[in-house]
Order: sequence, then C-alpha cells, then structure tokens
Amino acid sequence: MGESEAAATRPCSCKVEIVTAEFDLDGIHEEMCREWADDDGKSVRELADMFNKRVLRTAFRRADKLPIDGEIDNLYRVLTDDDTDPGSRTRAREQLRQDGVPVDDVEDRFVSHQTLYRHLVNCLDRAHEPPEKTDEERIEEWRSRLLALQSRTTSVTERGIEQLLNNGAVDIGSFDVLLEVNVMCEDCGGFYTVGEFLDAEACDCLRPDESV
Repeated sequence: MGESEAAATRPCSCKVEIVTAEFDLDGIHEEMCREWADDDGKSVRELADMFNKRVLRTAFRRADKLPIDGEIDNLYRVLTDDDTDPGSRTRAREQLRQDGVPVDDVEDRFVSHQTLYRHLVNCLDRAHEPPEKTDEERIEEWRSRLLALQSRTTSVTERGIEQLLNNGAVDIGSFDVLLEVNVMCEDCGGFYTVGEFLDAEACDCLRPDESV
C-alpha cells in the first residue's frame, strides 16, 4: 500500500470517520482524496455534498426504498439549500419519515465543508495546492460569483413580493425585479456596471494614455 493510500485509510475519530463507519461508506476516503488532488476535480464544498448524498442514499437503502433518477440530488437540495421554501422542506421531511427514512438522524450526520476540509488535511494528511490562476481566470471566477449573487437576490426579492401579494399585504400588477450593481471610482468619478468594470479591468483614470 502506497503512502497516499495508507493516509486515506488511516482511522481517526472525527465526525467524517464516524459517519463513514456508521453508513458503511467504504472507499469514500480514497475517492475524495483522488477528486481533491485532481486539478479538474471537486472542491471541498462539492466533496461535502457528495459525502452527504451518499449518507442520504444509504438511509434510503436501509429503509428498503429505491430512489428514482435524480431523487437524491433533489431531496438533498430541498433539505439543505437556503433558498428552499420552508413549506417544501417540511413536506419533503414528512414524506421521508413516512417512507421510513430517519430524516432527523440523517441531517445530523451531514458534514459541513469545513469539517470535511479538516478531515482531509488533519486526518488524512492531504495537502491541496491549486495551480496558480491567471488574472483572466480570477476575473471570470468572480464574474460568475457576482452574477450568481445577483440572480439569487433577484429571485428572493421576486418570491418575497409574490408572497406579500398573495397575502394582500401589497398591491401591484405584473412586475419585474431589476438589480444592477455598479462600481464608482472615488478618484475620478468614473461609473461602471460590474460587468463593464470587469471587462475594462481598470478605471479609465488609471489606464495608460494610448495616444502617447
């Protein structure tokens, strides 16, 4: 057995190891180590989601339930996503109880990405040094994050207004929610949308004078 394989199977007493043993997740340590070490592999958050979905799937199997395609992914999203409607989460948890899946115990076994990171680094002696990113890659990464935040804020606002409308608390006809984040340079007063600024990569006042 190689050094990396030995580290991946080394027993510890953290939550990840306890849940792994309790739910018979054989081989998951090695799989997570391979995925994390791969430059194109999963992030720690994605690995935590993968681990938790395996726990949920095992709970289904022990309840003699066979999930249909996509059911585990959808249920996990409903149980853990902050944007999930509380009513939908309540209905999903109740259905799981009726199916014999101990949803309270399962949720208690879910691990956070911080817990999984500590397991990888402290228990499995894994170090992860991602390749150095280019400026363009950093910009596109942040562009994706900001667009996702804008989309999420817009969605939450729309849902909130719709609920207030349904309850009669506010009144409006057909509506749209428009959200735009802007960046202003305090030195020159330059004003940009986030997209414009990321495309430009610098304020006009800091650009070299191309006419020289």
